Amino acid sequence: MRSLPVRLDAVLVQALIAAALSFAHLHDLAAAAGQDGWKAWAYPVSVDLLLVAAWRRLRSGGSKAAGWCWFLVALTASLGANIATAGLLDLDAVPAWLRILVAGWPAVAFLGGTLLAHGPTAESEAAPAPAPIPAPERPAVEAAPEPAASPGTPVPPALVTHARKVADDHHARTGTPIDTPTLRARLGVPLPLAEAIAAQLT
Repeated sequence: MRSLPVRLDAVLVQALIAAALSFAHLHDLAAAAGQDGWKAWAYPVSVDLLLVAAWRRLRSGGSKAAGWCWFLVALTASLGANIATAGLLDLDAVPAWLRILVAGWPAVAFLGGTLLAHGPTAESEAAPAPAPIPAPERPAVEAAPEPAASPGTPVPPALVTHARKVADDHHARTGTPIDTPTLRARLGVPLPLAEAIAAQLT
């Protein structure tokens, strides 16, 4: 079976060396700050994972402010450990403020990782809003036809008398005979009945 050739990239080798050194410095600082056993090894993993999560957010095209914020936080933690273990800090007598920072780092890393993993991404920001569902059209309700007056049905005389007074009043005010629509509106009767009354007024 033919083996696949392994290509060594100088940049990749350099990155692995830098990661190993930074990992060791973070471990040494955590151990000096009182985090012994597996906890000292968990600190560099936490810092490096936060760096990776922030870098992925920066490459995703989403909200870059959160990505840069947590990238700088993780980079500061890594760079600070590298400088502290370079002989500038006595690892046998770690100051109290540094112990507090190391002890509080898990909560900071958890918050940053959660916000980076569950924050808005470019896909969610660019997702179009769902189209509104149109309301169902209601069928038009046709007006009920007005009952037609039966032919030959006599109009009550009292109604005719009242209609004549209305017509005379209209003629006195306007000087023109009252038309059927106006008579219907004044009397409040159906159109067929108004036509029958108008026929008796002429």
